[in-house]
Formats: sequence, structure tokens, C-alpha cells
Amino acid sequence: MERKQNMKGHSFFPAFYSMPFSARICWALLSSLLLHWVIVEAKDLPQCKETEYYFEYTECDITGSRWRVAIPINEGSCSGLPDPVKGTECTFSCAVGEFLEMSTQQCTPCAAGTYSLGSGIWFDEWDDLPPGFTNLATYMDNGPGSDEIVSCDNSTWVPKGNYLESNRDDCTVSLIYAVHLKKQGSVSFSYQYVDNNVLFEFFIQNDQCQELDTSDQKWIKLTDHGEWATHTVNLKTGTNILYWRTTGILLGAKIVKPVLLKNIHIEGVAYTSECFPCKPGTFSKMPGSKSCEVCPRNTFSGKGASSCTQCNDNLLYAEEGSAGCTERPVCTIKDYFQVHTPCDKDGKTQIMYKWIEPKICRDDVQNAVKLPPSGEKKACPPCNPGFFNNDMATCTPCPPGTYSDGMTECKTCPAGTEPALGYEFKWWNVLPANMKTSCFNVGNTKCDGMNGWGVAGDHIHSGSGGSDNDYLILNLQVPGFKPPTSLTGASGNEVGRITFVFETICSVDCELYFMMDVNRKSTSVVESWEGTKEKQSYTHIMTKNASVSFTWAFQRTNQAQETRRFVNDIVKIYSITVSNVLGGVASSCDACALGPQQSGSSCVPCPPGNYIDKDSNQCKECPANTYLSVHQLSGKEACIPCGPGSRSNKDHSFCFSDCIFSHTSDNQTLLYDFSQLSPVGSIMNGPSFTSRGTKYYHFFNISLCGHEGKRKAVCTDNVTDMAVKDLQNESNEDTNIVETFICQSTIIPSDGRGFRTALSSQSISLADIFIGTTTDTTLDGITAKPDLFPDASKKIPDVHFFYRSPQATSSCDPGRTSVISLRCNPEKTYPGELTVPSKCPAGTCDGCAFNFMWESAEACPLCTEMDYHEIEGACRNGIQDTLYVWNEPKLCTKGVSLPEKKSSVCEAIDFWLKVGAGIGAFTAVLLISLTCYFWKKNKKLEYKYSRLVMTANKECELPAADSCAIMEGEDNEEDVVYSTKPSLLGKLKSIATKGNGDIFESLQLKSSRSHNI
Repeated sequence: MERKQNMKGHSFFPAFYSMPFSARICWALLSSLLLHWVIVEAKDLPQCKETEYYFEYTECDITGSRWRVAIPINEGSCSGLPDPVKGTECTFSCAVGEFLEMSTQQCTPCAAGTYSLGSGIWFDEWDDLPPGFTNLATYMDNGPGSDEIVSCDNSTWVPKGNYLESNRDDCTVSLIYAVHLKKQGSVSFSYQYVDNNVLFEFFIQNDQCQELDTSDQKWIKLTDHGEWATHTVNLKTGTNILYWRTTGILLGAKIVKPVLLKNIHIEGVAYTSECFPCKPGTFSKMPGSKSCEVCPRNTFSGKGASSCTQCNDNLLYAEEGSAGCTERPVCTIKDYFQVHTPCDKDGKTQIMYKWIEPKICRDDVQNAVKLPPSGEKKACPPCNPGFFNNDMATCTPCPPGTYSDGMTECKTCPAGTEPALGYEFKWWNVLPANMKTSCFNVGNTKCDGMNGWGVAGDHIHSGSGGSDNDYLILNLQVPGFKPPTSLTGASGNEVGRITFVFETICSVDCELYFMMDVNRKSTSVVESWEGTKEKQSYTHIMTKNASVSFTWAFQRTNQAQETRRFVNDIVKIYSITVSNVLGGVASSCDACALGPQQSGSSCVPCPPGNYIDKDSNQCKECPANTYLSVHQLSGKEACIPCGPGSRSNKDHSFCFSDCIFSHTSDNQTLLYDFSQLSPVGSIMNGPSFTSRGTKYYHFFNISLCGHEGKRKAVCTDNVTDMAVKDLQNESNEDTNIVETFICQSTIIPSDGRGFRTALSSQSISLADIFIGTTTDTTLDGITAKPDLFPDASKKIPDVHFFYRSPQATSSCDPGRTSVISLRCNPEKTYPGELTVPSKCPAGTCDGCAFNFMWESAEACPLCTEMDYHEIEGACRNGIQDTLYVWNEPKLCTKGVSLPEKKSSVCEAIDFWLKVGAGIGAFTAVLLISLTCYFWKKNKKLEYKYSRLVMTANKECELPAADSCAIMEGEDNEEDVVYSTKPSLLGKLKSIATKGNGDIFESLQLKSSRSHNI
């Protein structure tokens, strides 16, 4: 930290130069008036001694010159100050390790126990906030319609001794420092920034509060867990106001991890008038030092020390950089750990106990715990697959071209096969050669040099460390990936994968991080787990052939701790398996393809999309619309059929939708063309609000189909001016870019928290693999849920696109799934409307299964001849028109077009023909009516006749003539005569009864009246 410049009598110019220019003018005028008053009143004062005044320089004039003047320590106490003399040039400064002796205006080396940066200022002590630094906390968004002011009074940068820690809430806190430079300089600082839920920016303003053009360096990049990065920005001459600003984005219950800041170095100040004393725990033994060294372990020093003092090793101890010695505590069970010894020449191992190094406890006092005795010797576990025991008590990798299960000798792979290279660590008697372990703490060096993890036979577990908030690191180096020879020409996405089985046992807020560093550029967190987790497996798929460093970091608690209280909180890793490792070992052999004409048994690469025929060991191309499995190469079954509504690319490496889909139901085929929906669609859903009122949105980008299966949906983090430049200047591996079929980001709008632009964070992939397209609601274990959306017409079924992201997460072991349901809606013109379920505004109700509805006219099937009908017009002037119109409602798009209007010749009917037709129709109706009437009358006569015949056939006398065949209720006609000439009705009846042989005579009867005549 800056020293002495702020001490009494030596704080004038730093404070003076940090003032605005107008204030400095006022101060200079006031000083002149005071100097005039002092001269008038100095006649009666004693002569000033050298110890009663000090020298300072005046403000530089326009020529770059200044004067050295004497200033009394106590004003009005003496007179006769030395006259002003011409000073050094304004840009003058001493070299590092020197200071400017004002009495002689010469650079002088610093004494032992002090140091100097020349023209620089150094801040490295953070027990308190150094003078000149200020905190400013604000909260600029209180939610809609809220007048409540959110309090940020407790939000501040907190000194932690060796570093500063930012706030952990969602307030915006700025750390501010103003400095005036006489020449161009720079500012650099060390920081840790591991949580992308915190926005960390550094910018500079001038004395007019105008931000300087440092936008390309404004947004600070994330760092690896436990590692410090350095950020440097150039400064201009004049006043520079430095801002370190953090803003927490609390979108859930998880507390953000703070930003850590230390070692602020500013170059370009006017001069250093004295040297800085070394802080406690450090020393400088040589005059003219530019820095101080840290005291070794078990030594200490005070402020301004030129050497370190040794502690009494038997009773006291001290960590590196200590300001004093501490009494050694009594040893407890937390001060030792167990290890498995390497196998001896007899193939035996045993458990031994060791003190945690460096040992700081005492086991020679009362109630102290002693080391337990070593365990019994037991048989060593077998070697890991791909290794063999060479009778030397060590496991040796199998030679190239051979394999072993770890328990037998290495064998050569049979002809037509090749070793399946990789790593398979499941026995942990010793740490593998390509793995290392370490311990790290951001606030101290207590655990430096300790082993962070220890082997335990069937697993490897986290160690004790120096304190509970240490990062316990386990690292695995993979030089690269080499797919099997038969897959060398394949164009699939997967080049290898890593799988590990683990469990965590925790009593507090422990966290396990799984991280990855590709090509030694930057480490990123792949996944993390908090709290106790049951034994489970996690798999990460590698899609780029590069050198990779996999890291597991375990922290028992993220709260600052100086002791080990939770040593029983551990993580256990039972096995780690990496496939297709360059230079790896083999536990088995896989089939490979052989050349068509060869005398040996060397494997040859198959062309893309070819599998290995089991009978001939030759390469054969997969059938159409199948893709080649990367886990099985031999046999036709290695070619997996594409899902419904999809086709394979030319290399048979994946399946995709070409936006064409057909569906047949009830002898009707619906053909769809979704090409208009192939450009990336997006939906911004919200707003939602945090518990503190921060407004945010869920933003989704969707690449539905087409593009030859390329994933065109892109989401990025930290959408700022700097991020845009990064996208143009840097590759994807240097920026957090997600390219997939469906991705999600959390957007904080620019009007939400007072940001200059919208901010994006938490970008994730929801769909890496296309499964298929169908009208069914279930496909490959993924279920569409149309009931989450409003009902629609049942005439046209919804078409569902199914996707999967197989990357496991802490909350979704099998990965995430997504379904996009396309619904025909003629009222939604291009591009239509994308929605998420109203009950699940984040697109998912469980965090793993996402559902989207895309309503559009472009989602309707193509029009066919079945979607329109014809209407014939009237015949006018011998011409008849035929029109074609769409069926209502129209539930189709594009396809066939309506036919043009058709006209045809027709014959017109004249008036009298119409009249004749009308009269004929009337006559026909009349004749039919009369026929019915007479038919009914004849039926009555037939009935009378039949009664008469029945009566005549009986063997009895005929009734009297006056009542012959007259029944009661019948008319007594005067004269009834039945002629022998058959009537029309009689003829018909005779014809009908001829076949039965019935003969009826024709009788002529007369009434009694005629009989008497």
C-alpha cells in the first residue's frame, strides 16, 4: 500500500494533485494570501531550524518548470525559511529503489528495510481501506411500480488483510481512487473473478467525469478457480479517476462468489520523496531495494525490517509472511491423515498415518493425540487396465499394439483388431504419472506444497489442506485424442469422452468443481455440485481434438477460515475413464478394417460413413438415412436409422431435418415445407424479477431445421461493446459462445440496472442433437406436452421437433431435452409467434425438459386439390362460368394454386318451351291425382264383389232378393247389376288369380224391383 505520502507533513502534494484543476487554483491563491500574512507576522518569531520545516514543489507552470519551497511543519512557530529555489523538471523521477532528497534535490538509495518504486505507488496491505480509496454503493432498479429504495448501505469492498473482497449481493459497488500523473503511466492489479453471475468492470474517468476510451479493456475476463490474473491499462497525463465496479446478478437462491483484488500498482506519479517501509512479515536486507521479500516459515518481522527473526521451533510456529509467532496447538485427529503405501517387492501394501505437513501441533504434551500404528499388510490391488505388473512392485503401461485388463500380461491384439486406447483408472494405490495434486488458498500460503488429494485403494479422496476454505486440486493431463483408425476419416462431432464416478459427503456448504483447460488457454467450469451428493457418474463429451487439462477442485466452505473444522467433509472419486487418448493404453481391442489387397494385418481407415463388415473386415457404406455410431464400428448394426422426418448427411455422421415433412392419416397425406422457418427464431420471455427487484428476461434462440444440419442458434455471455469486439477478433474458445439448435441466455435490459447496454449471462445449450419430427407426442423417451398450451383445431395435427442435449448437469443426470411444436395458424403470418408455457415462463417446469410452441401460417401443410372446391355460375347469354374457392377455414399454405376461372357454352331455353313444360308438369300431377281417386273407388267395389261371391259359395239359401249381399251399414242401391263383361279391375284380378286355378262366374243380379217387373 502507499506509505508515508499520507503521513503528517508529507501528504500535501498527493492530495493536492488529486484535486480538480479549479480547486487547485483556489488553493494556490489561498496559500499566497497565507504566505503574505506569515511574512508580515514573522518579525517577532524565532529562526526556523531544519527540523521545523520541509520542502515541497510548487505547481508546474506552462513551461514545465517548478520551484522548491520550504513549508513549516507548524505554521506561525518560526520564521526565516529558506528562499525558494528552482526545482527539477516536472517529469523528473528517480529510479526504482531510490527517492528524491528534497534538501539536495538528488536521488538517494533507500535504506535497508524500505523500498521504492521510483515513480510508482504500490498498494499491497489491506487490513484497512488505504487513504484515497472510497466506496460507492447503488441500486438502480427497484422493479415496476415500486417507489421503495433498496438499501445498499452494507454493500462495500471489504479488506481481508492480503486482498480486497467485493460485495456478495446484487448491489452495484464501485471502488474509486483518483491519481494525478505528471507523465504517461499505467495501472495494474491482480484479481480473481470466477463467477459469471457477477459483472466486473474497470474503467477510467478524467476530472470532467468523462470516461476515457478503454472499452476494449473495460470488461474483466473470468479467471480459473484459485488462480490470480493481472490486468493492466495505460494512463494519460493529468487526473485519472479509477473505478473497480461489481454488480451481482442474483437470479436464484445461490450466493455469488465475490471478486478478489490485490497488488494495485500505479506508475507515472510526479516523484517519491521518501521510501516505503516493508510491511510486517516482509523485509529488505539491501539498500536501494525495489521490493520486500516474504519472511520464511517459522520466522517473523515487524514493519520496516531488514531481516526476519526466528521463532522458538519447539513452542512456537509462524506461517510464511508472519508478523509474529504463534503458540503450537495440541495435536488432534485433524492433524494427521492416512495413506496407502506403494506395493513392495512381495506385492503387499498397508495403511500408514502421517502428520499433515508442515506439522504445527505438539504431540509431546498431555492430551495430545499420537499417530495411530500402521495397518496390516494386504495384497496390492491389481494394476489399472492397460498396465501390467512386471514383478517389480510397480505397474507399467502395456507396449503399443498390446492390451491388458490389469491382472494379466499384455497381449498382442489379434489380426483385424486394434487397441482401444484410453485411460481407465479404478485402482488407486499410487497416483498415476499423468495426474498431480495440490492445495491453494486465495488469502494465504498456508497450504502451498500440501497434497490436496490422497489415494485409498479403491478410490481417491480430498485431503485436509491448511484450512477449510482451501481449494484442493486434482489435475489430469490428456495430450490429445486419437479416434480408432477406422474412424480417422469420420466427420462426427465426438472425438472422445471422459467419465468419472464420484460422491461428496458434506456437513456445510462444500462445492466440487469439474473444470477444463483446452490448449492451455483458459480454464472454464464445466459443471459443479454443491452439498452432499450420492454416488453417481458424470460424462463430458469432447468435440475438439486438442490438449486438455481436466481439473477437479473441492472446497469445504467458501467462508474465510483459518482452521480445519470440517476435515470429515470430503469428495471421493472411484474411477476416471477417458476414451480415444493419444498415447494412451488399452484394456481391450476393437475390430478394424483391413485393406482389400494386403499381406499383413494393418488396419486402414474407413471412409466417412462406412462400417466394418464382420465377414470380410472391409469397409462398407451405411445405408441411406442412417448414421454411424462412434461407439460401435463393426457390423451393419453400427449404422443407426435416423428418426422419423429426418435424413442423414453425406458422411452419415448425424441426422437432420431438411424442413420437409409428410404425414398420412385417414387416407390423406399432408405435406409440410418449413423452409421459411429455418432462419433462427428467437423469443424473449418475461420480464421476471429477483427478490431484490432486478428485472431480467429468458432469451431463447432456435435453429429449427435446414442448413445441412448445422447448428445456427448462438448465445453469448456479457453482451457488451467489448464482447462484440471479442467476437470479431477472437476464436470461440476464447469467448463464452454457445452454438447449438436451441440455446438460452438470461438478459438484463439496459434500463434495468443503469447499465449502458443489455447484459447477457448464463448461456446454455438445450439441444445439441436432432432426434426426429413426428405428429406423435413421444419419441425416443422425450414427451411433448401440448396440454401446456391453449387448445387448437384438431383438423391439422401439431408437428413436433424433438431434440436432446446429452451433456449431464447437476440437476439433469441424463441431460436436457427440448420439443418445438409447430401449429398451423393462418392468422399468424410469417414468421409467426413463438411461445413458452404460461405455467413455466422459463420454458421448463423441471429445469430439464423444455417445451416451445411455434404458431405460424408457415406451419400449415401445403395446399392440394382437396383444399378447394368449384362453384358453377348461371348460364347467361349462352356462357356458364365455373369458379374455384378455398375451403373455409383455409388450413394450408403455398402448394397448388387455385385454378383460373373456367367458362363454357350452354343452351338457353325459350319462353313458350318453359310454359309448355309447366303445363305438362301440372297435367301429370292432375292425372296422378285422378288415378289415385278412381283406384280407391274401384277398391271399394272389389270389396263388395268379394263379399257377394263368398256368400254365394256357402251351402245355404240365398238371402232375400231385397237384401241380397247387402250388409248392415252398406248402401241399399236401387239397381245393382254385375255384367258378364269383366271390368278393368276384374281383368287385373283374373290375371293375378289365374295361377291359383280359381274361376269366378259372372252373374247378373237384379234387384227385387226389377224381378217383379
